[in-house]
Order: sequence, then C-alpha cells, then structure tokens
Amino acid sequence: MIEVRDLYKDWKEFSLTNITLEIEKGEYFVILGPTGAGKTLLLETIAGFYIPDRGEVRIEGRAVTSAPPERRRIGFIYQDYSLFPHLTVEQNIVFGLKLKKSSAPDTNRKRVKEIMTWLSISHLAHRYPATLSGGEQQKVAIARAIAIEPSILLLDEPLSALDLRTKDYLREDLKRVKEEFGITMVHVTHDQTEALILADRIAVMMHGRIVQVGTPYEIFNKPLTDEIADFVGVENILRGVVRSNEQGIAEIEVDTGTIFAVSEYRAGEVKVCIRPEDIILSESRGESSARNIMRGRIKELHDMGPLTRVKMDTGLVALITKQSRENLGLQKGDEVYATFKATAVHVVR
Repeated sequence: MIEVRDLYKDWKEFSLTNITLEIEKGEYFVILGPTGAGKTLLLETIAGFYIPDRGEVRIEGRAVTSAPPERRRIGFIYQDYSLFPHLTVEQNIVFGLKLKKSSAPDTNRKRVKEIMTWLSISHLAHRYPATLSGGEQQKVAIARAIAIEPSILLLDEPLSALDLRTKDYLREDLKRVKEEFGITMVHVTHDQTEALILADRIAVMMHGRIVQVGTPYEIFNKPLTDEIADFVGVENILRGVVRSNEQGIAEIEVDTGTIFAVSEYRAGEVKVCIRPEDIILSESRGESSARNIMRGRIKELHDMGPLTRVKMDTGLVALITKQSRENLGLQKGDEVYATFKATAVHVVR
C-alpha cells in the first residue's frame, strides 16, 4: 500500500536518512520512537507536506514523491486535533467532503450523520470545539478524517494529550475504524503500550533512521540492539562473555554469575537482555524448570499500581504483581531467588 525507498531529507538541523519501508494494505502500522527521532517528519513526508531530497514514495503502486497531499487520498489526524474553532462539530466533519465536491450536499449530510452515530458523537453535532473535552475533540478529528473515505489514515501522536481512561476508549475506536473501513493506518507514537495494543507491525525509529521493523513480539522480545532494548523497556541489559555453546544453549559469564540463553553466539563479548516481567521471584531455590536461578537481596521496591518493580543487588530488575509481593511479604533487604528461562534471554552483540 505504501512504499518508501531510500528516502533522505535534510532540514540542516535534522535529517531523515535512508528510510525504507513497506506497509501492507489494511495494516495497522506503528512508527515507534523517542521524542526527536523524526517520526512526525517522516509521517508528513509520506503525506506530501515535504518533498524528499532523494528517494521515492509510492502509494498503491503509484509514484507520489512530488505529488501534493490532496492527490494522495490520505487522511491526517494531528496531536492537537486541528479543528476549526468557528465551525460546529457537524460543520467540521463535513468540511472535507465539501472540498471534494464529489457528492451532493444531502449525500454529504447523510454520511456525516452516519459517522457521528457510529462514533457516538451525534449529540455533539451543534457544539463548538472549545466546549468539548480532549477525547470528544479527537473523536471529531477521527470522524472528519474518515468522512472523505481515505485509503490511508496517518495519525501523529493522536492520544498523547489524553488521560488513561480516554486513551483506552479511543484505542478501541481506532481498532474499529481499521476493521470497519479497511483503511491502512500509520500511527506515530512514543507510547509502547499504544504500540503493543494497536500495531500489526512496528518500525522503531531513532536519530532519523529506521532501526528495526517487526511484529510487536519481535520488537519487544527480540530487539536488534541494546539501545532498542533499553527503549522498549528491557531493563535488564547485562554485559557478558560467551564461554561455551552446546546445542544452541550459550553459557554466558556476567558480573554476578552465569546465565544460560538460547543463542547462536559461540564466543566473544555480548549483551544479555531480559524483560523484567519474565523474571519470577521466590523465597527459596525450590524446584524450578527454569535454567537460570540467581540469588540476591532486594535494594528497591516501587509500587506501580497493580505491579511492583523490584531491583536487586545483582543488578536484575523484576516486575511482579502486587498480589505476588503480598504473598511473599517482600521487604527491602530480603534475600530472594530470581528465576527465568533460557528462552526468555535475548542476546545481542
């Protein structure tokens, strides 16, 4: 549906470098990265707001690198909603249809009413944007974008200004838009939860480059570099040396002991990545099928709502449920055993 080939764009103070992407028809594709990575600039270049210095953008097989935005059949939803303050909700939604001039006014009004009903905002029809909540404004922005029947919908941090509860509702609305209308959606965010919930595939972007593309599982469990691992929340990144490898199980020496991992590496220095939620804590060594068992003392305990973040003197960080903490009666200074499987360990150079 969207092809970006060797795209390069220089703004002097920042540049997009060698961007190559293929986004499938009907896919929910998320561009994930830290602030300042160039995500919005890439989205706006795909939309046609910028012309690249080199490279190519194709939509549905058609070269659109130099084509203006209105010739790309693209809807765009901004972080700040960008609604017209002097128009009512209904007038905002119908605005794009009037510009298209492809349907009679009565047909346009019927479509707008259908979309407002579908998004449960009919009761807001005669209100002005300034009188709406952030979530209501974003629903209006979604309605306006899909009213023109775009083949592609680009979303720039659409949920970042909203509270957690409203984000949950709108994530469901965005999934419904994709399923109901079959629109190809490209969504820019720095929010990892958002990416996990919404994405069919994710491209991680850093420093103006795409550094990894994959499924949510691949991105969050098999990051290509320690920088990506750190960004996606793999808090346990340990330096080590591969001492041996038997039948695909590497024995890796780290500062606090030995870790076994499923890996192709047979020797040399590596970095070991373990997600904190893959570590199980217990009071005794006990019987465990896990290949890795490490003893340590608790240095820090941080409550995070239903979860507790536990940091140990071994350098390991575990994420456990509040119920697990209460059952174990964990306190700072307690000695615990951390267990995790060799399959939960990801090794990078």
